[in-house]
Amino acid sequence: MSVQTAFRISNAVRTPAKQQQTYARQASAMITIRNVSYRIGTHPILDNISLDIPEGGITALIGPNGAGKSTLFSFMARLRPLESGSIAYRGKNLAGTPTAELARTLSILTQENSIMSRITVRDLLMFGRYPYHQGRPTAECRRIVNGAIEEFHLQDFADRYLTELSGGQRQRAMIAMVFCQRTDYVLLDEPLNNLDMYHARSLMQILRRLTDEHKRTTVVVLHDINQAAAYADHVVAMKNGQVAMQGKPDDIFTAANIKTLFDMDVSVLDHQSKKLIVHHI
Repeated sequence: MSVQTAFRISNAVRTPAKQQQTYARQASAMITIRNVSYRIGTHPILDNISLDIPEGGITALIGPNGAGKSTLFSFMARLRPLESGSIAYRGKNLAGTPTAELARTLSILTQENSIMSRITVRDLLMFGRYPYHQGRPTAECRRIVNGAIEEFHLQDFADRYLTELSGGQRQRAMIAMVFCQRTDYVLLDEPLNNLDMYHARSLMQILRRLTDEHKRTTVVVLHDINQAAAYADHVVAMKNGQVAMQGKPDDIFTAANIKTLFDMDVSVLDHQSKKLIVHHI
């Protein structure tokens, strides 16, 4: 038994019932990752990761290439089976959750998405509602899809086939589909790929607003640390398959920490109440 677990149990013994319920909710209201490791041959990709991701808000996973971000993402999304350790959402073990229930709890967007050539953007978004309509879309499903088309600025190509769109347009449509799923947890692996500066900023603003309005927990893998500094509530920084540091953006984004993570010198400025990382050329 860990010290943390023993502390919770001992507190429960001498705490009134109403407060016990509060502690129980706090203890389970998060994504809990314990002792997750993964190797390819003798090379460790993830090295005994233990991590609590807070409930609500945006958590950004950052770090250099090869740090293990996308591998950890794949385990959190149950895209591959765990070799060791456990992952739980609100105290419920991910491995034992029925697929139908998981689809109404967790929505994901990976870096690589197989695109069906003869499907329109509107049909793609309706596919995000499948866990609820099971092939028979309802008026509520159509309302949600129409709202997402407007929210993600897809009106100009909502009835065009995905293969007719640019990479950036397809990416926005894919993310809109994820949000049509209306799950409490949203996992996005490098969603800013293929987006120009304007649409990257616009997307992060939308993610920020939808996360807040619908009280969701959004976990996003980002390479652009300035986007993480501007929009994340919590940052998990990885390096060499381990969690190097985690905390609030103001605490993570210092020149010393960036040097530790990326082995490069930067200046960190305060801009519009956010950290702005400037690279030295």
